[in-house]
Amino acid sequence: MVENHQVRDLMEALGEGKTLAEAAAKASMSENTARRWRDLGQAPDEVTRERTYRTREDPFDDIWDETFELLGGNPGLEANTIFEYLQRKFPGRFADGQLRTFQRGIKVWRATDGPPKEVFFPQVHVPGVLSESDFTYPSDLGVTIAGRPFDHVLYHFVLTYSNWEHATICFSENFQALSEGFQNAIWRLGGVPKEHRTDRLSTAVHNDVASREEFTRNYNALLSHHRVKGFKIQAGEPHENGDIEQAHNRLKKALDQALMLRGSRDFSSIEEYRRFMEGVVEKLNAGRRDRFEEEHRVLGRLPLKRLESAERLDVKVGGSSTIRVKKNTYSVDSRLVGEKVQVRIHMDHIEVWYAQRRVDCFPRLRGAGKHAVNYRHIIDMLVRKPGAFANYRYREDLFPTIRFRMAYDALKRKKSGKAADREYLAILHLAANESEASVDACLALLFDLDAEIDAETVGDLVKLELKIAAPQDVTVDEVDLKSYDRLLLPGVSE
Repeated sequence: MVENHQVRDLMEALGEGKTLAEAAAKASMSENTARRWRDLGQAPDEVTRERTYRTREDPFDDIWDETFELLGGNPGLEANTIFEYLQRKFPGRFADGQLRTFQRGIKVWRATDGPPKEVFFPQVHVPGVLSESDFTYPSDLGVTIAGRPFDHVLYHFVLTYSNWEHATICFSENFQALSEGFQNAIWRLGGVPKEHRTDRLSTAVHNDVASREEFTRNYNALLSHHRVKGFKIQAGEPHENGDIEQAHNRLKKALDQALMLRGSRDFSSIEEYRRFMEGVVEKLNAGRRDRFEEEHRVLGRLPLKRLESAERLDVKVGGSSTIRVKKNTYSVDSRLVGEKVQVRIHMDHIEVWYAQRRVDCFPRLRGAGKHAVNYRHIIDMLVRKPGAFANYRYREDLFPTIRFRMAYDALKRKKSGKAADREYLAILHLAANESEASVDACLALLFDLDAEIDAETVGDLVKLELKIAAPQDVTVDEVDLKSYDRLLLPGVSE
């Protein structure tokens, strides 16, 4: 059998002007063989014919028709599923080791006779025209705040031409988060694209029709305020929002790499994490400067001011000095009991307004069925009615720090139930009227001294304006390095 290197030697010899006989001798082949390869002008591996016959019998020869019929009616069936079906139908006929052969047969059928596959059509992006956004969950990053897992969502915005992007930390998928994130992006961008595309935003819409209509109305108002034309992808077609999906992957990968370099995934505060994330996004955008400048020149102008993202609700303060907002319970000052207040629901916090004045502000609870009761709102009434404390529905909210809980437990061990409740409420009242931090520090001192805890003792310590040194307040005297020089002098013993 003639090899490639023989034909190469033959052609080189002929190129040097040698006769066919001389070239054939150099290539170690007969003159007739040399003449055939000379006239063919190809190497042996170029003329090798593919084998079209089987070297062994096909074990599935008589069941392919049935298999292809199953696939024709149910294209989503996997080869493993059909193979297990055949093993049950024909016990002992097909061994597990034959699965690969069966899978190859189905793969060939899908590529030659199966249903057509979905085709993706690359789009031409025009500067300043299209932007996309969506929510994404970065839970795989393992970010913690002060040692606790930080459950959050990112609202992610991208320009499809330059891939310039922006991300806002959110706590759930709702209209306030969408409005805040969208406006954060375009105001940082300094201009407005002509069109904006999102998914169908079903997770941000409540189940009842009224809420869905309200969401649509608010969303359209947001786009209209910024003179942007909105589009939604078709149901079940996430690839139509493909640019933002790819941007999700890039951003989360970049964040993960930056966290590895940082050496820790824990942050002291949400604000520190926000600055870290913004730094990562800024680095990603730095590599898109040329296309971004081209796009920025044709963006539309921003409106004169941002559109308020908050949802407004008028609610009445109940007799328990609480209000219900989005299926969660919040306390307000007891002086507002029976009054109507306006609640402004922002992405991450809630404001309470009364008589055109903001009277309170607190973090927004996530989910439903939760509660946030501030002891300062109700402590005056509890001191007058201490019997209500023992079975108070939101009692656990009335322990602002772990030391307050420890103090209550210590009082319960020394006093009867009602007496312990009255004593603890007096300490809590002191924290509301003086300083929670000072009371907490005094409790810490009493625990360290193993002293008995009561409201009078805590009050006396607070009046002394006792200041407990925190770990970060500890000072270390500067070391005089000259003292070490003496060790180098002759005659100084070790």
